[in-house]
Amino acid sequence: MQWTDRIRQVKIILVVAAVLIAMASLFISHYLVRDLSIEEHNKMEVWAEAMRALNQADEETDLNLVLKVINENNTIPVIVLDRHGEATTFRNIDPRGTDFADSLQKASVMGQDMLKAGNAIKIYLDDEGKGDFINVCYDDSVMIKRLSMWPYVQLGIVMVFVVIAIFALLTSKRAEQNKVWVGLSKETAHQLGTPISSLMAWTEILKESYPDDELLPEMDKDVKRLQLIADRFSKIGSLPELVPSSLTEVLAHVVDYMNRRTSAKVEMLTEFPDEDLIVDINPQLFEWVIENLCKNAVDAMEGEGRITLRVLDEDGRTAVEVEDTGKGIRKKDIHNVFTPGFTTKKRGWGLGLSLAKRIVEEYHKGRIFVKSSEIGKGTTFRIELRG
Repeated sequence: MQWTDRIRQVKIILVVAAVLIAMASLFISHYLVRDLSIEEHNKMEVWAEAMRALNQADEETDLNLVLKVINENNTIPVIVLDRHGEATTFRNIDPRGTDFADSLQKASVMGQDMLKAGNAIKIYLDDEGKGDFINVCYDDSVMIKRLSMWPYVQLGIVMVFVVIAIFALLTSKRAEQNKVWVGLSKETAHQLGTPISSLMAWTEILKESYPDDELLPEMDKDVKRLQLIADRFSKIGSLPELVPSSLTEVLAHVVDYMNRRTSAKVEMLTEFPDEDLIVDINPQLFEWVIENLCKNAVDAMEGEGRITLRVLDEDGRTAVEVEDTGKGIRKKDIHNVFTPGFTTKKRGWGLGLSLAKRIVEEYHKGRIFVKSSEIGKGTTFRIELRG
């Protein structure tokens, strides 16, 4: 749980950092764009005055300064419209017309859009300001447009970085969990191997010495059970072999085992289809999953209630449901039930359901989830397997 909490804290820090970077970038870019826009507006006022001076020029007017101001605008798109809204000239735009007249017509449309957007300076061609006039229409330069888009590009880059970082953390967490699972399972199987072999030998000796003893068959069953448990642990960490198996037969073994290990107050019910379903599973590991679900159900019912094992054939997809009449799971805990270390039991380790999820999803390529749960009425777990 400490590792899970640490991962959650790191994810929160990364998201908060991304938001702060985005806000700071947007704030700075806003002021930069505003200042550049004001500067470009001032340049266009000077450019417009130069156009007015050009229109009023006579033979004695020195146009060197005027032409220099007009020709030095190489960044700001500008279109000059006459009083009728027709373009007379343009600069730093590409109307893509077939000829000059067509280009002027398209520039007129673009200029009208700039005029409607309020990006225009009206210049009267006479000194009294009442006669003929032109509208100098302009748009933001490429630099301002790129600068306006940069915060969003930066935000996208930051979000991609955050996603990659979180994915790397989760992958690292999953890899560490896998190492723990494999190491624990292999060591458990190894440690069980020697005493099981010894018990098997002693059982055979007792059979020869006391062939009619009624307790020896039960002892032999328990030894075989230990051997099965060791075999299950040895399969964790390696890819188990999936073989066509009777799902009804596998679940019947679980029912038989639970009936012998639980009190008479726990009723085990089965709902199987008329035709036996054959699916590709590892019988030992799949039985382990169902046993874990049944044992959790017995604990949730506090040793008294009903467990229903249900097998469904749904359009080529096989499903197994384990339903109990226990105390149910709180809604806030449902998404944590498969998290390693999470448990509501005082003496629980919180590994049973996480192990079941690993076996179903990683080894059998299936899906396991809480189908429904209601406090005081019970819980239904559902396993879906490929047909």
